[in-house]
Amino acid sequence: MDEHNAPDVSDVAAAEQGTRPRRRRPEPTPVQRALSLLVRREHSRKELTRKLTARGVQAEEARAAVERLAGEGWQDDARFAESLVRSRVAAGYGPRYIQVELETHGLDAAQVDKALASFEGDWRELARDLVARRFGPERLEDLSAQRKAADLLLRRGFDGEAVRAVLRGLPED
Repeated sequence: MDEHNAPDVSDVAAAEQGTRPRRRRPEPTPVQRALSLLVRREHSRKELTRKLTARGVQAEEARAAVERLAGEGWQDDARFAESLVRSRVAAGYGPRYIQVELETHGLDAAQVDKALASFEGDWRELARDLVARRFGPERLEDLSAQRKAADLLLRRGFDGEAVRAVLRGLPED
């Protein structure tokens, strides 16, 4: 027997056990692949297109699949952006970090601004909570702890105003 006509190992094993060989699943369409990604979590158009092309889908087919799903309501950049904002806020990230991440996902300035405006909390309060969780509820007295707290907040995307408010222990507005 040549290699092209050789039985599949799973077919041989199935024949020995007296069961039918497994049927091969047909290759999923680009739309099916995109849907399987979207059911796990929201994706931006840019991210979804990139993932499809990385999985071997032609660029034009990937764009068409994403367009179709967006048209049918399965993919929505605004919904993705709001989801990402909620997720990053819950993880203790500030507006600048979130803004940059949204921009890397291919969202324009208007979509980014709208998503950040959907956050109904107070960025200063979020910064205070992050520092309290990380350094304890007492006020940061020594300079070393203050620097560490400021560095943490800046890395997490909070602006200088929020950092100063936390370090000074200013009351909420």
